[in-house]
Amino acid sequence: MKYLSFQAARNCNVRFSFVDSILIAGLLLSFAASLGAQEAVQPPASQSAPSSESTSKQNPNLSATRHSNDFLVRGTVFTQEGFALPGAELRIRRSAEKKFRWQTFSNSRGDFAVRVKMGADYEVLVRAKGFAEQSVPVDAKTGDRYKDLVFRMQHQGTKKS
Repeated sequence: MKYLSFQAARNCNVRFSFVDSILIAGLLLSFAASLGAQEAVQPPASQSAPSSESTSKQNPNLSATRHSNDFLVRGTVFTQEGFALPGAELRIRRSAEKKFRWQTFSNSRGDFAVRVKMGADYEVLVRAKGFAEQSVPVDAKTGDRYKDLVFRMQHQGTKKS
């Protein structure tokens, strides 16, 4: 005999045996119990053996000191019509250098964020296909910890042939 759902069994006038009914009820109860038992298990308060977790999880203050000298350059890239521009390339370099040291791309909402070291002047260059490049200076020597930028990219003019 094939296994049928309750509705199909009712429509086909097929009767479940008592054992089949108990098995189905047991499966439903075990499923409901497993859904209710998904609470997080707390680790013991004291651990005598060294843990294999990362150092940032062992000492939460360590991650705070690791990035204590960082400056965050963040912002959004838009088209001239005001739409988000995903995939725009952002390159950052120190103003005194020729080589770009940091590179990222804007996400699907046009947002980006790059962490650089405090205490220097930077240049942020934005490029996107079909748009004119834009460059903005950023002063990371102030007491601020971040700089918010907004780029409104202009379409490049079409070349006459």
